[in-house]
Amino acid sequence: MTLLKGLEQSTKRIVNSKHMLQGITLASFLESTVVPIPLEAVMVPLMQARREKLWLIALMATLGCLIGALAGYGLGYFLFDLVGDWVIETFSNPEQFEMVKSKMESQGFWFVLTLGIVPIPFQIAMLAAGATQYSIIGFLAATVIARSIRYFGLALVVYFAGNKAEDLIKQHKTK
Repeated sequence: MTLLKGLEQSTKRIVNSKHMLQGITLASFLESTVVPIPLEAVMVPLMQARREKLWLIALMATLGCLIGALAGYGLGYFLFDLVGDWVIETFSNPEQFEMVKSKMESQGFWFVLTLGIVPIPFQIAMLAAGATQYSIIGFLAATVIARSIRYFGLALVVYFAGNKAEDLIKQHKTK
């Protein structure tokens, strides 16, 4: 069996697994906390393959991200003094974090909303929201709205474009 054939079979097993929804929730949690790779690379093909669960996949991805956002906020709120430097070094740099912190203090909700929609690492916004002790309600509201727009927007594209969704997204995404 070739490597390509093995990869294809593994992918089919995951897509057809009864644990697929828990997997996408976990993947979303990891993407929002420690893995700065956009979830779209997994979600769009999964949504195309499992159209009967399209909206549920978007919902589970949103829930996974929300749980991850709470963890990131808590990390910034309670443990920033202990782990903040490591997170900043891993996902950003001190100058960028200071800029993010400043925007968090001045723009709060709108800043989190914007960062939650675009496919860039969300970790620094979560940490900054917690570190600046931004309102947890405002943070969660912005996160839910932003990630719902992002994930349910992907579901809409797949719903209307079908198997052409992935190509359509690649063609129109911003750099």
